[in-house]
Amino acid sequence: MMQPQLDTKFVRSHFPAFAEPSLAGQAFFENAGGSYACAPVIERLCRFYRSRKVQPHAPYAASRLAGEEMDEARTRLAALLGVEEDELSFGPSTTQNTYVLAQAFRRHLKPGDAIIVTNQDHEANSGPWRRLGHEGFDIREWRMDPETGHLDIADLERLLDTRVRLVCFPHCSNVVGEINDVATICARVRAAGAWSCVDGVSYVPHGLPDVGALGADIYLFSAYKTYGPHQGLMVIRRALAGVLPAQGHWFNAGDPAKRFTPAGPDHAQVAAAAGMADYLDELYVHHFAAKGGPVMSSAAPPAARARAVHDLMRAHEIRLMAPLLNFLQGRNDLRLLGPAQATGRAPTIAIEAAAPGEELAARLAPLGIMAGGGDFYAVRALEGVGIDPAKGVLRLSFVHYTTPEEIAKLIGALDRVL
Repeated sequence: MMQPQLDTKFVRSHFPAFAEPSLAGQAFFENAGGSYACAPVIERLCRFYRSRKVQPHAPYAASRLAGEEMDEARTRLAALLGVEEDELSFGPSTTQNTYVLAQAFRRHLKPGDAIIVTNQDHEANSGPWRRLGHEGFDIREWRMDPETGHLDIADLERLLDTRVRLVCFPHCSNVVGEINDVATICARVRAAGAWSCVDGVSYVPHGLPDVGALGADIYLFSAYKTYGPHQGLMVIRRALAGVLPAQGHWFNAGDPAKRFTPAGPDHAQVAAAAGMADYLDELYVHHFAAKGGPVMSSAAPPAARARAVHDLMRAHEIRLMAPLLNFLQGRNDLRLLGPAQATGRAPTIAIEAAAPGEELAARLAPLGIMAGGGDFYAVRALEGVGIDPAKGVLRLSFVHYTTPEEIAKLIGALDRVL
C-alpha cells in the first residue's frame, strides 16, 4: 500500500503559532534552534500549572494526578523510542544531561582510557567529554572531511583500539546536516568493546528514531526542538546505566528515573512532554489507522507507530528540500554545507556567502523569513570545514509543518538578499 502524503493542514491545526496574529505572514526557518510547541503540550502544561502544581506522588488527588502525568510522559515516550521505561531520564537540557554523563564517566573510567569525539558536533556533545582530557583521559578526535563535512567510518576505524571506552558522535550535525549511519557506527563501536553516545538533537525533530534498533548505548535529544517543553531527554540503556556511578542524591541511586538527575525535575515540563506522544499518536491515527494505511491499526505497538510517523515526516521534508537545494546549487556566490541531495540530509541547511550569516538573517527578516545566522555553538564544525566562526553561516531549518508555499517564499527572499 502506498505511503500517504502528509496532511499539512491537519498538522498545522495542531500548532497554535500558525493562528497567532503576531506571526501571520512570517515563515519560520529557524526550527533547529527550537520548534513551535504543539497544542497537546501547551494544554498539558497549562493544566498542570492550573490544577496540579503541587509536589507529585503524594496520596491526595492533585498530587497523585501530577505524578501520574509525569510517569505517563516517561512511559509513552520510552515506548515510542523503542526502549524500556527505566532507560529514559529527563533533565533541564541536553547540554546539562551530557555534563552529568561526563561526570559519571569520569568516575567510571581510568586515566589513560580513551574517548572519541568528533569535530562535527554541537559543543554540547563535545565540550564535556573534551574537558576530561585535563584529568588524564585520552581524547581523540574523529574529524570530518574538510571539503564535504562527512564523517568517514574508515577514519573512525583508525582511532579505535582496546583503550577506547566511549565514542560520542551526532546523529546529524546542526550545521552540516548530513545524517550519519548510526546503526553501523554503533555496531562497529560495540564490536570494539566501547560504548556509543549519540547526540540526536538535530535529528529527532524530523521523526523519533527507534533507539533500540539503532543500538546506541546513550541517545540524547531536546524536547523543545521536538514540539515540546524545554527539557532534555536522555536514554541510557540498562547494561550501561547499571555500571555508571549514580549522579543524584545517594538515597535515590536505586531509582532509574532519578539516578542521573542531580536536581529535582521540572514537574510541569516533564508532565507536558506527554503531549509530544499525544501529537505523534494523533498524526498516526489520522494518516494510517483512520485511512487503512500500511500499519492499519491504532493499536499497533508504539515503536511501529513512531516509525510510520517518522517516515511520513521524512518523505514530506525530502520533497520540500529538493527545490531549495536545487536553487542553492544553481548559484555560484555561496557554499552549501553538507550533502547536495535531500535523501542524505536533514532540512537543516547552512550556507556561507559573502556577507556574514547574521547579516543575511537580518536582511531576510523584513521579507517575512525567520532564519538564524552565526556559529550555532558549532564552532569546531565550522572551523573543520574552513569557515570563520566569527563570520558564521546562514542557517535555514524547517520541519514537517513547513509548506511548499513557504519554501517558495524562502527561495524568492533568498534571491533578493543574495
